Amino acid sequence: MIRFILALITLLAVPGIAAASQWETLNMVATERGLYCVLIFVIAYVLVMAEEFTELKKSKPVIIAAIIIWGEVAYMAATQGPERVEQLDGAIVHHLAEYAELMLFLLVAMTYINAMADRNVFERLRSWLLSRNFGYRKLFWITGVITFFLSAVADNLTSALLIGAVVLAVGKDNPRFVALGLINLVIAANAGGAFSPFGDITTLMVWQAEKATFFQFFELFIPSVVNYLVPAIAMSLAVPDKMPEQSTSGLVPLKIGAYTVCGLFGVTIALAVSFHQFLHLPPFMGMMLGWGILAIYGYWIKFQEHDLLHEQRFDIFDMVRDAEWDTLLFFFGVIFCVAGLDHIGYMDLVAEWMYGDLGPTVANILVGFLSAIVDNIPVMFAVLTMDPEMDLYQWLLVTLTAGVGGSMLSIGSAAGVALMGISKGKYTFFSHLRWSPAIMAGYFASIAVHYWLNAP
Repeated sequence: MIRFILALITLLAVPGIAAASQWETLNMVATERGLYCVLIFVIAYVLVMAEEFTELKKSKPVIIAAIIIWGEVAYMAATQGPERVEQLDGAIVHHLAEYAELMLFLLVAMTYINAMADRNVFERLRSWLLSRNFGYRKLFWITGVITFFLSAVADNLTSALLIGAVVLAVGKDNPRFVALGLINLVIAANAGGAFSPFGDITTLMVWQAEKATFFQFFELFIPSVVNYLVPAIAMSLAVPDKMPEQSTSGLVPLKIGAYTVCGLFGVTIALAVSFHQFLHLPPFMGMMLGWGILAIYGYWIKFQEHDLLHEQRFDIFDMVRDAEWDTLLFFFGVIFCVAGLDHIGYMDLVAEWMYGDLGPTVANILVGFLSAIVDNIPVMFAVLTMDPEMDLYQWLLVTLTAGVGGSMLSIGSAAGVALMGISKGKYTFFSHLRWSPAIMAGYFASIAVHYWLNAP
């Protein structure tokens, strides 16, 4: 169905994720063992980036890398005395608590996405768009705008895959439209997630770290719109001005409880925000309350579907089973890999170079270019682990650049990689690369607008 449901509303669940290290680093960055840990992480992440070609699930190499790195950390700590070894227990428990809260939060988000898919919510939207018989150019803009706003409440991958299915269906006889339409979705999904605390994992990480309040992120709305519009306008001129083949299929019917499940999802989001803002409790507790409510409502749905076979009836634990466990375990690997390198001392070294020598503005712009090559999640996690001294303007800047920088290359975001996978050769790395100059223009235009509107 919809695979890889990335953190719909996620790292909001991790309360201490950006706190400066509570433990003194080992200061062994120049040792052979320290460099060996860096090499292990690089190899693991190359395998993650090559997942599309190797079909090796991304969680496998990073979990192995994380355990090897911490084994090396333990050995290096032992060479510095028993008191350094004792600190490892506290560090591991701390990071495990971070991951446990993240996993529970993600699990609820994924369960709701799976429940809505089970109730045909996404198929209904897809069939409605197909039934309207829009022209290619109008469809280009409609799908882009829907993806932009949808990714503000759902993750960019889910949004891109959902609307990408529409682009592929209506453009099956026009490869040029498919390529342009899917590039448009990647840009829209990444831009739409940058201004909303619920739209992208990196945005949530910054919010959870309390670098900005919930409503301060909406200062990025206009820069995000500019980031999308600049390349979209350029690409729209190349979209064929034709009508696609008309679809005769009707609307997909919704299953029992579809609207209520969507409503409960909204209530669960409100609970997560309220627990964090007003009760000062971890947001995952609000999410778990929402899961319990969905579970009780699912019990009611099951009896309404009494005429169906048991295997076809709604079961909340089927939704949990179908969660993207590869993604959940991937986050375990990322958190412990970066935390291990931080314990050795590498994050302090990188922070001193980027944010000390280059300055925060240049460093934060570079973060966007790094996000075009490496997934933005470990990049942002590394920035938050460094915890440089920055004002609100700079934290919003790095949120923007990390969120939209991945659009510059098709491999820069999960949305781009996934759409390449389902396009059957119609959308490729090189078809995206042709429009990288226009996307880069949008990148710098959004930074300029952010400076114009929000600079102190």
